[in-house]
Amino acid sequence: MKETQLSFQRYEKKYLMTADQYAALWAELSPRLRPDEYFSNTICSLYYDTDDYSLIRHSIQKPVYKEKLRLRSYGVPDGKKGVFVELKKKFKGIVYKRRIELPIEQAMDWLSGGPAPDDSQISHEIDWVLQRYSLSPKILICCDREAWVDRENPDLRFTFDKNIRYREDELDLSLGSQGRLLLDEGSVLMEIKMPETSPLWLAELLSRHKVFPAGFSKYGKSYEQRLMENYFSGVMEFV
Repeated sequence: MKETQLSFQRYEKKYLMTADQYAALWAELSPRLRPDEYFSNTICSLYYDTDDYSLIRHSIQKPVYKEKLRLRSYGVPDGKKGVFVELKKKFKGIVYKRRIELPIEQAMDWLSGGPAPDDSQISHEIDWVLQRYSLSPKILICCDREAWVDRENPDLRFTFDKNIRYREDELDLSLGSQGRLLLDEGSVLMEIKMPETSPLWLAELLSRHKVFPAGFSKYGKSYEQRLMENYFSGVMEFV
């Protein structure tokens, strides 16, 4: 399979909504949108971290700069479509993403210490992170996603994640998308992706429905939930 390399930067804002908030917002927003290329999918992301979870512990402190490494698939991998090795960085509110598409076996081998797939700049960046931190898979997070774009401005994108779930065992994308719910049933995580600041019509729409930025991280939330579960079960090792 030919590797697909992608690199881009943008602003991303996340909004956590109840089912009622989502329904009210969607009634006004939907006429402006059309389905994206990856319109409807189960998104599966396997996050890599150090043994003491230093990457996510740093990230939830909301620093100026942070980075994450994950293996992502659109749907459960079946050997026919590739998966993406993704390095996601955030600096002063701007998200920079580097990713390479590979067969899942080659991607897993690379992330487990095998050779990089090529001699590209993206491979070098990902290799540097792997070697610097000594990473291994820690948690798998899945959700059911719909992706839309603005009809007049295709650079303005919206994703809606439902049934966000996670597991800390069976850390293999090919083993399915099952897991425990991370949020209350019916909750919807909306993410708006844009090359610059939000247009006025969108800001007014969100304000009218009292939908405000949440600063929400699926990996961060699952890590914090794990800590709380350990605390209440008597496991006092907070890494």
